[in-house]
Amino acid sequence: MPHDVKGGFPVFIRSFGHGPEPAVLLHCALAHSKIWTPLATLLSDRLSMTAPDMPSHGRSAPWDHRGDLHDQVTTVARDCLGDGGHVIGHSFGATVALRVAIEEPDKVRSLTLIEPVFFAAARDSDEAVFQDYLDSAQAFGAALEQEDWATAAADFFRVWGDGRPWEALSEKEQMQSSAQMPFILETQPCLIDDAHGLLEPGRLEGITCPTRLIRGANSVPVIAAIHKTLSQRIPGAVDVAVADAGHMVPITHPDRVARLIGDLIGG
Repeated sequence: MPHDVKGGFPVFIRSFGHGPEPAVLLHCALAHSKIWTPLATLLSDRLSMTAPDMPSHGRSAPWDHRGDLHDQVTTVARDCLGDGGHVIGHSFGATVALRVAIEEPDKVRSLTLIEPVFFAAARDSDEAVFQDYLDSAQAFGAALEQEDWATAAADFFRVWGDGRPWEALSEKEQMQSSAQMPFILETQPCLIDDAHGLLEPGRLEGITCPTRLIRGANSVPVIAAIHKTLSQRIPGAVDVAVADAGHMVPITHPDRVARLIGDLIGG
């Protein structure tokens, strides 16, 4: 589990599995590569998996503010993919996985998008749901802009966390989450405004690999709207909702998610 230089950035790399097919696992914001352990264990005989810690996460170095954040994380993911393999991403990691599949269609053997927080995509399928999300996130956005990191982290965790109330987190966990809010602030242009043009005509349609979108049935409505847009535009994409699950479905329901991924790569 060494450090390596990916995308010109020192990144901690975790490896899972011994299967014949290579894969890259891209974690969500405020997490790290180790959270993939239960899911990766279930896929270990099918896949040999590389899981980087994103900048400012896990054991990787803090983001160095050189250039655009999404550009840098995408370059890390592309370097981890190497000559090709399956790409699996969750939440922010899923937006990076989507971009890799758009930009490297010949290298991605299959694409698993688990609750990509690509909010801009929701506008195309349900303008009202997109606007409701923006309205509900106003206080969160204001806290980010004011650099009130603790308030922003509490709000973020309430919507996108693992179900625990903010007050149940240890002081160390609260401090770590608060320290990562500048990272979240930098993601807003790409997630809300599509700063990298992923929704431009022909880009999603150019994804050539088998694609599956996985979401929790109990997730906030904007996720279903995002999935609807992506599943309608990515050729052959299938959208699956996991019962009794929320945003952290790959962590809370690894067995079901592993089966869905196994079905996708098995063909």
